[in-house]
Amino acid sequence: MSTLAYDGTAMMGRQLRRMRNNPGLVVLTQTAPITMLLFFGYVFGSAVAMPGQEYRSFLVPGLLVATAAGGITTGMIQSAQDTHRGVMDRFRTMPTSRAAVPLGQAAADLLVTAVGTVPLLLVGLAVGWRINGSALDAAGAIALLLLFRFAATWVGILLGMLSRNEEAGGQLASMTYVLPLMSNAYIPTDGMPGWLRALAEWNPISAVTTALRDLFGNAPVPVGAAWPVAHPVAGSLAWCAVLLALFAPLAVRRYAHG
Repeated sequence: MSTLAYDGTAMMGRQLRRMRNNPGLVVLTQTAPITMLLFFGYVFGSAVAMPGQEYRSFLVPGLLVATAAGGITTGMIQSAQDTHRGVMDRFRTMPTSRAAVPLGQAAADLLVTAVGTVPLLLVGLAVGWRINGSALDAAGAIALLLLFRFAATWVGILLGMLSRNEEAGGQLASMTYVLPLMSNAYIPTDGMPGWLRALAEWNPISAVTTALRDLFGNAPVPVGAAWPVAHPVAGSLAWCAVLLALFAPLAVRRYAHG
């Protein structure tokens, strides 16, 4: 086993133990999407007009992607804590691969997210959401969702290390809740003003949400949308590639140089 793989696995194990010792955060991050599904689906659902479509079928893919985007928040909080408490400094004194620490954190988050997605899918099925596409398309949707979560976590890891302060990292992380609101995760973009619609459709969350709706067979691809939404699978893969190519090397570099 290579040094990076061995060290990364060890750091992933450390991160999983850390999550196990902080069950409150895990429970909160796993139950919040289910609460939002029930709240949006039954409280707002009757007020949102969706011609020819049931709102909860439209909502579930959006909530899945909004939850995946939460990787920015968890990545930021955890790396800010480790930086502020001097854990990163101690790791740098160890003979480990410089990429192992952030990679282990991102991999552990991905594993927890994969497990935590199952209850949200089951609740979605219970409230009337259905997978109308093929099994292969549905598997592709889940894989795309997890890839986006992995990319979003690297964004948070870098921002958390840059904040260097646990309190500042937490405050900055709390601001990321607006990202799904500025997308098509909860409502269609076709009723938005032109400038706001353009901003929402170039939000990576919109591309991934549209891709999931298309792959799950929940909604057709919008006509006349911006390129990432008009070509949602390609747009989603492009966004994930950009985020990983930009933020993963920067996060490793920031960790290596403090």
